[in-house]
Amino acid sequence: MRIGVIGAGAVGTTVAALLAAAGHEVHVAARRATAETIAADGLHLDGAFGRHAVAVAADERLPPGLDLALCATQAHDAAAALAANADALVATSVVALQNGLGGVDTAARVLGGRRDVHGALVLFAATGTAAGRAVATARGPVFVGAGSGWASPASRRVATILASALPARAVDRFTGAQWAKLLVNHVNALPAITGSSVQAVSRDPGLVRVLARSLREAVLVAERQRVRITGLGPLRQVDVHALGHRPFDDAVDVARRLGHAFGPVPNPASTLQAIRRGRRTEIDELNGRVATLAAHHGIDAPVERTLTRLVHEVERSGRFLAPGAVVAAVSA
Repeated sequence: MRIGVIGAGAVGTTVAALLAAAGHEVHVAARRATAETIAADGLHLDGAFGRHAVAVAADERLPPGLDLALCATQAHDAAAALAANADALVATSVVALQNGLGGVDTAARVLGGRRDVHGALVLFAATGTAAGRAVATARGPVFVGAGSGWASPASRRVATILASALPARAVDRFTGAQWAKLLVNHVNALPAITGSSVQAVSRDPGLVRVLARSLREAVLVAERQRVRITGLGPLRQVDVHALGHRPFDDAVDVARRLGHAFGPVPNPASTLQAIRRGRRTEIDELNGRVATLAAHHGIDAPVERTLTRLVHEVERSGRFLAPGAVVAAVSA
């Protein structure tokens, strides 16, 4: 099939390389310098999915006539990237792979309220190492769907296409699954603030408790939103309950296991990767989104607010904080 991938970061490179390795005709849309490098050198993927070096087409825009298009940019870049490629997407199923809660809605809005838009939740871990190059540090599936009901036949078709290249399936009650992925993505903030890895955070007794507190706040906000968070990947249904309603030490155990789920290779997570590249982070769509929803419902979410603020401070200053300073800031 002819498949387009918008965005060539860690996730976009990984998915595009696996699709090309599975025999699909892959077209990548990326910034000019990145597209030129990929067009000349191809995509290179190492790690948990094996080693792949594949040739793909690459340009600043996707061509028309695609069977499927995946938007793998960061959340704040998605609207502009989709608008720039809108002419090529008129008759194409579109899949939004963004972190956070707004990927499907953003794509549908930018593309004129169309119905053939799906979300995809990526549970593998990957790190971009250079233009067109990535390392998958932990295997994991991709879940496809949209809305709060049963998975549609169209979403199941998209999942079948993706499953030809990597573990993928359609999921019912996608909104609840999005919230589960948002909880998993809570591992991003503390590595970004401290300059460490997800695994290092999970081993630090102070930081892992901060992570558990932020997860507890997020679960309570989801409940106020009347969202039933489903188990997803490393986060089981019993874990969601523990985060919201069991003794706090149980929540800490869940937070620690989330870090272990990222595998033995130190993973900086996407927010720290963005900071290291001097790019804007997605923190406003992660902890920041929870803090905003909490304020809307009159719920206090001090940890979410503080972590969001600290990530922005590191973005501006380039100076990381010691774990003890983070714990003190959250406790202030």
